[in-house]
Amino acid sequence: MSNNVSLYILLAPMLLSLVGLLPSRWANRNPALTGNLCHRAAVAALLVSILAAVLRQMLPDQAFSGRALELPFGATVFSIDVFYNSVTMMLMMLVSFVGMVVSRYSIRYLQGDPNQGRFFKWLSLTLASILSLIASGNLIMFMTAWVATSLCLHQLLMFYDNRPTAVLAAHKKFVASRIGDVCLIAAIVLIGSSLHTFEFSQIFHAMAARGDELPIALKLASFLVVLSAALKSAQFPLHGWLIQVIEAPTPVSALLHAGIVNAGAFLVIRMSPILSRSPAALGLLAAIGLATLALASLVMLTQTSIKVSLAWSTVAQMGFMLLECGLGLYSLAMLHLVAHSLYKAHAFLASGSGVDFFRAPQIAYSPSGFRPGRLLLSLGISAMMTSSIGHVFGLTPGQQPALLATSAIVAIAVSQLLLQAANMDRTPSFLLRALGISFLACTAYFALHDMFARLLQDSALPVHSTGAFQYAMAALVVIFFLFLLVLQHIFRNAKGRAWEATYVHLYNGLYVDVYITRMLQKFWPVPQTIQA
Repeated sequence: MSNNVSLYILLAPMLLSLVGLLPSRWANRNPALTGNLCHRAAVAALLVSILAAVLRQMLPDQAFSGRALELPFGATVFSIDVFYNSVTMMLMMLVSFVGMVVSRYSIRYLQGDPNQGRFFKWLSLTLASILSLIASGNLIMFMTAWVATSLCLHQLLMFYDNRPTAVLAAHKKFVASRIGDVCLIAAIVLIGSSLHTFEFSQIFHAMAARGDELPIALKLASFLVVLSAALKSAQFPLHGWLIQVIEAPTPVSALLHAGIVNAGAFLVIRMSPILSRSPAALGLLAAIGLATLALASLVMLTQTSIKVSLAWSTVAQMGFMLLECGLGLYSLAMLHLVAHSLYKAHAFLASGSGVDFFRAPQIAYSPSGFRPGRLLLSLGISAMMTSSIGHVFGLTPGQQPALLATSAIVAIAVSQLLLQAANMDRTPSFLLRALGISFLACTAYFALHDMFARLLQDSALPVHSTGAFQYAMAALVVIFFLFLLVLQHIFRNAKGRAWEATYVHLYNGLYVDVYITRMLQKFWPVPQTIQA
């Protein structure tokens, strides 16, 4: 039965690979057929993923090995492996579902384009690579799928190769990915030479039974994994490419922002057995995520383009996701990954109707300036509500400090719902509805977090130490979000030349990407466009 489940999982990327093997010229001559084949392969992959998830409920976590080859460093074998656990099952279904929606949307979106067939060819190969990455049972297979995903996506980003901005953005993403690949390959070599295995299942058991301090090689590997994850998820300062790839077709933006950019968090969760034993590496990851979140959340407020604003939102969400991983909250990061993927896929595919939303009649809302008293009152109410609901779900002050920090962030978010309701309409019935919605939002958050924590109980090794660093990092996160909350309210009502200049600088992302682009053009300039 175990082998059958693994073969079902392998069947999902194989079906999409068959479509991707079609010649580009034939695909362009038969765009409707190629599009339908891509969509049906994505639907079949979703059905296969659901079937495998159902069958897995009758089996423990397993690893299936196919054809094997001897490897150096004393490692046993390299094989075509499948390691399926809760993380594998959730992401297989998520990616297959997003792929099904994106492929269906693309049939109408690209209708009449002379390269429509070639688009579906590379879309199929990209989806197949992502599914292979998720299903990989060892680091060598994982690395192969990691690189294949990037190279296939590059063809989609270069779909409009006559647009200079699109070519530059694709090149910047290509360079960042290659640097990340080098980091990940070096980390894999260090892990294989230290643990004498590349299999995820064996790494998981070896690290779970390990009680001593990590050797230097594994500590260095953990830092390299963090750098690779940060580069994959467009973290500061190499985040600019994610903003500019919106020059690619909208379905590509949806697939990238809803799926591929999340690979950084997936890498961290997969490598949690090693990273959980390296507090310094997790601290670096949390610092990178917090810095990215700080910049992107402020810049996003100044953007006027819907797709650009969504892109900056993705940068901020990726920073938040890696921050959660850096704090050791893998189950919360997994919940964030799933929710963000579904939301962002819909947001990009529906971005064209954003103008209609702003044209529609809306409730009049006139901000009455910054009211510190009203803000403190809404924070107090939301804090009491969040702590009460959290206590029902077992959250106590003696638990992991990072959980308390994220609960505080939830309270800050809920306070904005209450504050906006109070500014719009202060009638008792309206405020009661706002309280009810806030209560449901808090309850849903804690319930989903509890469910994902149970699902990932045996899929990621938790951080055992709760030293001074974690308490300091949790306190810093809470202080930052409170500062950001106050700054946003002040910024919305501020006037004067100084604030206008600040607005302009933020609108341009503080020019970080300008300097990165200049350096890139100097050391690794954009090559001549090559049509694939």
